[in-house]
Amino acid sequence: KKKKKPKLLNKFDKTIKAELDAAEKLRKKGKVEEALRAFEELVNQYPQSPRARYGKAQSEDDLAEKMRSNEMLQKAINTYDEVVSLPNVPSDLIKLSLKREADRQQFLGRMRGSLVTLQKLVQLFPSDTSFKNDLGVGYLLIGDNSNAKKVYEEVLSLAPNDGFAKVHYGFILKAENKIAESIPYLKEGLESGDPGTNDGRFYFHLGDALQRMGDKEAYKWYELGYQRGHFASVWQRSLYNVKGLKAQPWWTARETGYTELVKSLEKNWKLIRDEGLAVMDKKRSLFLPEDENLREKGDWSQFTLWQQGRKNENACKSVPKTCALLERFPEATGCRRGQIKYSIMHPGTHVWPHTGPTNCRLRMHLGLVIPKEGCRIRCAQENRTWEEGKVLIFDDSFEHEVWQDAENYRLIFIVDVWHPELTAQQRRTLPAI
Repeated sequence: KKKKKPKLLNKFDKTIKAELDAAEKLRKKGKVEEALRAFEELVNQYPQSPRARYGKAQSEDDLAEKMRSNEMLQKAINTYDEVVSLPNVPSDLIKLSLKREADRQQFLGRMRGSLVTLQKLVQLFPSDTSFKNDLGVGYLLIGDNSNAKKVYEEVLSLAPNDGFAKVHYGFILKAENKIAESIPYLKEGLESGDPGTNDGRFYFHLGDALQRMGDKEAYKWYELGYQRGHFASVWQRSLYNVKGLKAQPWWTARETGYTELVKSLEKNWKLIRDEGLAVMDKKRSLFLPEDENLREKGDWSQFTLWQQGRKNENACKSVPKTCALLERFPEATGCRRGQIKYSIMHPGTHVWPHTGPTNCRLRMHLGLVIPKEGCRIRCAQENRTWEEGKVLIFDDSFEHEVWQDAENYRLIFIVDVWHPELTAQQRRTLPAI
């Protein structure tokens, strides 16, 4: 069926349609300043006209984009809000105004303001589930999952087949670690093909949930996510990527070009190990448990020296020689998409198959204390083991998994480096992860 054109004119605005059309024509042609002047005159002449006020808001919106001015955008937001308070506003115009107002508030980072706008929409049009869906996203953006969850439960009670609500509801259940429960919602939501469901995160989390349940169907969804352009490949599933970077699970030192760093780590491995052991032996341990819910079982802790390219001065006081050694290698200390840290894993630990967030880094593992057998890492389809004093290099944007079934703990030193093909400009400007 054809979408009905929204009705934007009330009785009064039909009488000044010619003037409104003339101003709108300027806006459509990109003559933004002229359009704004035309709409401002109409608002002065006819303060009761909702359509003139809306045209003014749109022109301010366009001008804000052209000037890259947040101040102008705030004006547009205020004008969209004024439209709604006029008498006899057609409901289609109210919807368009408030939806755009909420969208622009989010763009400015005014998440709470946009929530208030979305709540207004939901109150005015209680039977329109699309506004409830937007409100749910609004809650998710401020990290209020419990209110988002309530909203999606409401939508699904009104519209049990709403795919958008299903993927978001599944996403929230997964975040609550309700792995089995999240699967049908994510799956049915993706199968619906509804607008807003075709998003890499939903493929990512559905596959991850299936893997944790031991279900091989995960790879069917990864394959589909790859075909839809969300993943670089079935195995490489990071979501924050720079296109065109060389992609392979395992790297040699020579291939990275960071041979000096690797030599320095291998030559000084005992010093790095001894400083790490000294920190471990302290009663108040500086090692913190891994907190991204990647463990199926076991005990895995980390002691971080650099995070997102920022040095932890306090941590470095405990391992001063190790930190001094690293200062010479900006590819590692300046890697804003990585960390430098000690990692200790105790026997009986299994780390779920998982994928790092970005293809912009490579990960070096220096073996410090490695039990004779029982420890291994898989990246994509190949298993390797660590050796004391030796560096392993892999791309953690590929799926990887770790097993620790030894008699004793395993201690390694992790150094993330920028992907060697990133330009100096990219290294300076890529946002941190």
